[in-house]
Amino acid sequence: MSITKTRKQELITEYKTTDVDNGGSAAAQVAVLTERIRNLTEHMKNNHKDKHSRRGLLLMVNRRKKLLAYIKKNSVSEYEELIKKLGLRK
Repeated sequence: MSITKTRKQELITEYKTTDVDNGGSAAAQVAVLTERIRNLTEHMKNNHKDKHSRRGLLLMVNRRKKLLAYIKKNSVSEYEELIKKLGLRK
């Protein structure tokens, strides 16, 4: 259900914006959240009555939405590239 440390580190290194970025950039945070959302979505398919996890999922989706809005506000081209790379819709 949760992502491993190695998978999280792989996502951060793939989506980091600078060499000194350790996962704090908005793009890296969106990538990690997307992975967690996908895992939790699979969990919710099998456990549809799990209301606590559903709330956590909704909070993650909202946080990702806010981060994407921030990226879009600052750089539309970076936003377009990120959603294309992650396979998200606009």
